Amino acid sequence: MAELAMARRKAFDLRHQRGFPTIAALCFVFLYAPIALLLIYSFNASSSLTAFQGFSVDWYAKALNNREVQRAAWISIEIATVATIASTLLATAAALATARALPFRGMLTSYVIINFPLMVPEIITAIATLSFFALLGIERGFWTIALAHICFCVPFAYMPIRARLEDMDRNLELAAADLYATPWATFRRITLPLLLPGILAGAMLAFIVSIDDYIITAFVGGPGNTTLPVYIFSTVRNVVTPEINAVSSLLMLVSIGFVSLSLLTGIRRSG
Repeated sequence: MAELAMARRKAFDLRHQRGFPTIAALCFVFLYAPIALLLIYSFNASSSLTAFQGFSVDWYAKALNNREVQRAAWISIEIATVATIASTLLATAAALATARALPFRGMLTSYVIINFPLMVPEIITAIATLSFFALLGIERGFWTIALAHICFCVPFAYMPIRARLEDMDRNLELAAADLYATPWATFRRITLPLLLPGILAGAMLAFIVSIDDYIITAFVGGPGNTTLPVYIFSTVRNVVTPEINAVSSLLMLVSIGFVSLSLLTGIRRSG
């Protein structure tokens, strides 16, 4: 019987289906080979994008000393910082309201509204946000980008915070209340320290989503507020150079770093 049950599980295991390893390998090659080539040719000593003619870090030096790249990177960091702080605060409040409140009519609707930016195509969010600002007569600039990023980043920060709240032992908060702790004291001494890993993970996700965003930024941004993704796209429309490869590689490494930190925070939280 045990062998029959194991055979049935194996029959439904996707990894054991004919051709699955080959298809999976082709998918990985299709997804990651272009990224690997971009990284390799960012170290090309020549400006050629078809022939590798020696190892060099000159393109990274040129990219880091490029005033336009520096300005675009600084604007991206400023917007991402504002969006991260605001969206993390909103996501924390939303998580506390939905995870700690008693069930009420409309809770499911509230959850859908919070996560709505994840459910619709980003281009729809960009057009809707642009139309909203135009209807109110708000001039596009730094703060329109920041506000749009805040709305878009809230669900990314909300998910790890909500997950952390669901994993926490509610009895600790109840014990604090039994010891006559006020709601604020309970939150400050019990809930917040235990929730901090989830908040950090959510903040890092929100930061990298904001700093990598192109579509929403291109729609709601104004002149003089060019972020790094917008600068990269506007440059490659004319010509792709190893310098752009270097800038893209740096942005990719920053993204990988923040995602890895968020993952490690989650692993530490689970442990």
